[in-house]
Formats: sequence, C-alpha cells, structure tokens
Amino acid sequence: MRVLQSLSRGLRTLDLLREADEPLRLTHIADELGVRKSNASHILKTLVAAGWATQDGTRRYAPAARCGGRHTLSDVVACKERCRPALESLVTATGECAHLAVLVEHRVWYVDKVESTLPLKVDHPIGALSPLHCTALGKAFLAFGKAGTPPVLSRYTDRTIVERHLLARDVAATRARGFAIDNEEFAQGIRCVARPVYDIRGDMIAALGISGPSVRIDDKRLEEFGALVRATVIVPEDNAS
Repeated sequence: MRVLQSLSRGLRTLDLLREADEPLRLTHIADELGVRKSNASHILKTLVAAGWATQDGTRRYAPAARCGGRHTLSDVVACKERCRPALESLVTATGECAHLAVLVEHRVWYVDKVESTLPLKVDHPIGALSPLHCTALGKAFLAFGKAGTPPVLSRYTDRTIVERHLLARDVAATRARGFAIDNEEFAQGIRCVARPVYDIRGDMIAALGISGPSVRIDDKRLEEFGALVRATVIVPEDNAS
C-alpha cells in the first residue's frame, strides 16, 4: 500500500536520528532528506510535538526515549496501512471525512485521513494535534486505551466537558456503547464518532472515526454513524509481525 509521504519522511528522519552518534543539526537533516530546511523543520517540529524526537539547547535534534517503546513510528505506519480500507469504506458509506489518530501524551496525533467529496466538510490536517477530553478520537483513548485524564481540561465550546467527574461519566458511557462521541465539544458545528484500533497484543494503538457538520449529522445519524464505526472491519495485524 502507498505509504503517506509525510510519515515516510518522518520515518527517514527518525532513522537518521537513531543512527547518529550525536544530535543532528537542521541543515544536516535537510541535506540527508533532500528537502528544504523549512520542510525539514516542519517534520522535526511535528516529531518533537508528538514526542518522537527532542531538541536540545544547541538546537540539535535527537530521538526521544519513546522511540524504543512498545509502539514505534513503524508500528504507526503499519497501522495506517491496515486501517486505510476502513477509512475509505466509512467515507463511502457516510459521505463524511474519516480520520486515524494515535496517542501522544495528553493529545491525539492525526496520522491519516480520507476526505469527504462534499463541499462542506471537516478537515483535520495530518500531523495536527488535538486534545483528548473533547474529541471523539481522544475520548476513545480515554475509554479503551491506557490514556490518563489530561491535567488541564480546557474549554473550547460551551459543550466542552471541563469537570473531571462529568468526564469520567462520559468515558464510562463511551465504554458501554462501544464508541466515543464529540458533540460539538471541540469545535462548534462539528460532530464526530470514533472507535479503538488494537494491535496483535490487544493494546490500543490508534483511534478511527468520522467527522462532519452538525447540519448533516443530527442525533439519529450520530447514533447510526457510531454504530457503523463500531462495526467497521479492520484488517487484522499480521500474526507473523
């Protein structure tokens, strides 16, 4: 399957950082990747924000400790590839945008998407970071993964849940129904649903969902879309991997 170019470059960048004997400068990384410094800077900022790389006081870059953790960036790319058919089928079935995200500390990191063909649609750019407590993808991690409640529950709309006991109640309801809901909690006029994606060990590696404008997604369709996302078949992970 086609590997997303930005993730492919991210992998190449991490390989450079891992193989180096010392932290690398931006210029060296850009030269090795064959891209402009501005492009290399964007890749590195994304990796740093996502917790895959670090920048020291001399403005040099090194791999973060998490690169040797259970889920590597290679795992994320493999997950993206096996979830791609599910994203495409959801867009075909609903007409709305489908997204895939992984957990990065107290945020979700968008790693893939399939866009809607409709003129009015939701767009979360690949590489963007969003909060856990008010997005469907994020609440899926709170309900089905090992994510902890963020230390700060910032308000984004008048529907954002900012009290811990109410968030705990919402997470419990999410776990019971099998999918998470964002009811205009992160952005006014946008509703989303999401489900967990597990690896071969049974650990949650990603969240997959759909997003659309509330003018199209009423309460009935929100529940229908949630059930559809929950039932979506995801290509099994290769037992030999």
